[in-house]
Amino acid sequence: MLLSDAFRSLGEDRFAKLLRSISFGKLRTFQLYERFKLRTHIEKLNTENLRKATPRLWDRLLTHDEEYATDLSQAILVSHMELIVAVLNFLGIPNEEGFFVKDLDAKRYLTDGWRERAYQEFSGKFPEPLVLFYINHLIFELEKDGEPYQPQLAA
Repeated sequence: MLLSDAFRSLGEDRFAKLLRSISFGKLRTFQLYERFKLRTHIEKLNTENLRKATPRLWDRLLTHDEEYATDLSQAILVSHMELIVAVLNFLGIPNEEGFFVKDLDAKRYLTDGWRERAYQEFSGKFPEPLVLFYINHLIFELEKDGEPYQPQLAA
């Protein structure tokens, strides 16, 4: 799976919600603000301009630009470290404030059904697009050949 596939699996509406959840303060804290601004080609980065650029940013994901997808994912993930820590702790994956411990084989902590368990645990506590994106980001990072997760809708 490509990282752009993790975004694409969400659809454009969920993608727009993810973009609206980006914290410019956290981007500055993690020294990602300028890089994100350059990568998105938004001269004056603010909430309104990011919202207006959403269709164009979505179209760029459709081209499988993986460097761009990586920068987008970093911006989203650093804006929601509390979710990352909560999910990693729930899955029993050792971490240092949301970052994998050095030389850790985190994949071994992903036991059968981990996607569904994580989705059920966190979809009511955090915005659903964010939970889905992080689950799919873990699939991208740890399973490499996995398919994007889509929760089963109750019949």
